[in-house]
Amino acid sequence: MDRHTWAQDVFRCHLCESPGPRMYCDICHIHLCKGCVGEHLSDESKDHRVVPFKKRGLNPKCLKHSTQLCDLYCEQCVIPICLECVSSSEHLGHKQVGILKILDTKREAFQRDIKELENSIYPKYQEIASNIHVKKADIKENSQKLTTALEKHGEYLHRELDNAIKKLKSDVIEMEFKHLVVLDKQENEIKRSISEIKQNIEDLIKLLNSNDVSHISTFKSRNAEFRRLPPRLTVFLPTFTPQKINKEQIYQQIGSLSALSIKTEEHGYTMDSPGAESSPLNRPLIDAPRSITEINTEYGHSNELLNVSCLGDDEVWTSGTDKMIRLYNLNSKLVKSVRSKSWKRPWGIAVKQSGEIVYTDPYERTVNIMKNTQIQTVIRLREWYPFYVCTTSSGDLLLVMITDDQKQTKVVSYSGYSEKQTIQYNDKGQPLYSSQFGPKHISENKNLDICVADNEARAVVVVNQAGKLRFTYTGPPSTTKKPFKPVGITTDSQSRILTADINNHCIHILDQDGQFLRYIDNCHLQSPYGLCVDTRDNLFVGELMTCKLKKIQYCM
Repeated sequence: MDRHTWAQDVFRCHLCESPGPRMYCDICHIHLCKGCVGEHLSDESKDHRVVPFKKRGLNPKCLKHSTQLCDLYCEQCVIPICLECVSSSEHLGHKQVGILKILDTKREAFQRDIKELENSIYPKYQEIASNIHVKKADIKENSQKLTTALEKHGEYLHRELDNAIKKLKSDVIEMEFKHLVVLDKQENEIKRSISEIKQNIEDLIKLLNSNDVSHISTFKSRNAEFRRLPPRLTVFLPTFTPQKINKEQIYQQIGSLSALSIKTEEHGYTMDSPGAESSPLNRPLIDAPRSITEINTEYGHSNELLNVSCLGDDEVWTSGTDKMIRLYNLNSKLVKSVRSKSWKRPWGIAVKQSGEIVYTDPYERTVNIMKNTQIQTVIRLREWYPFYVCTTSSGDLLLVMITDDQKQTKVVSYSGYSEKQTIQYNDKGQPLYSSQFGPKHISENKNLDICVADNEARAVVVVNQAGKLRFTYTGPPSTTKKPFKPVGITTDSQSRILTADINNHCIHILDQDGQFLRYIDNCHLQSPYGLCVDTRDNLFVGELMTCKLKKIQYCM
């Protein structure tokens, strides 16, 4: 049975209780039969928008004008807008298309994708997959041989190390014996002298009280003998100075692995085994970035994929324009889905080091922590809307927030959910960030710089830990086809900055000082939006138009 027909059998007309209402008011959120539409529209105390039941909810409510529905879509701002928005100066000169046209455009793209996938791409993948099994078996067998060889070599090294430690212990015992022999000899001689001195004192006392001339006259003094004190011994104790371990030297001394190379026939790309020719801590950019995995999500139609945040290396949290926060694995499986506390759209999400999810709710002016399915409000604002959020290496939060009148924007650092620092102006007292509601994703770099992709300003604004402006990036030296419009932003282990350029369907890669390095523009990206990297510097890109999540390898 069609699910829409089933739903109509359940719902009844709000006015007359007739089953299977065929109409719906998007403003009042009530079901209507055709006979009651006129009666409902006769209530002129408020606006109405009656649509067929199957088309309910196609027009979302306007964020700025809560009583209005959005009929249009601003391609520059990447948001649905209502007629009041159009009449304002905010979207002056921006390209606007109908909501239904956007949906039709996406559906046409879906049809083309399906045709290409079924007729071309999928069969090729099947052919490639059929040849992988033997290669995997060879790799596993070779890995087992290498592991056995390494274990034997490890046993040999352990024996050599044990022998070296035993030799040092033996040297310690031998030195101890030699020292003690010398000291014991002198100790015995001193004890004998002390005994003789005591006896001499007793003899002198007796003679002192005696009248025996013969004994007194024959006694010889030994004081001159005793004045010659035995030499004092200075002992220089042996010490042990441990040699500091240089891990790289250890690897070199133990041995080395030759590189495992996997070359693609199309691009000639070589993937080396870790530790073979380049250190895992040094990950240079590769010549041809490549899409490793594509994750299909439930987003689509009027619910766009906006935010992504990595949970480890195998799962990614996502959010869009609906009320749900979803966790996907690399097999496109929906692992978990949690509804926001207010049943409204989360604008920004971030994963804490503990695995908890932080999300912002500008509708309620709150910042919330989600653990499992439990949600707790930890920050509540009054005059500011919290929009975008990221976590820091120290466990703090960085929030981008905007005032009600869209005249001020600031970045606020929270420690333990208490405000610690505000970043708003440069040294000349000028605002660092634009004040409109446009996207302003935020990320902390490994050098503790704070990076904001300011879509309205068409710039990436980077300040240091103290909030002082370091640089503003407005695009590469060579201009792109369309104006630079950054949205998502993230940083990697090399302190490189990556930002999504939604206008030009590519990713800009900068160094930590704002120097343009290169694009990622060869992975068939369509309106890239949300970005994050995993612990291995694999890049995850959420596409606004296709609602796909792509995992891209861009460095070693």
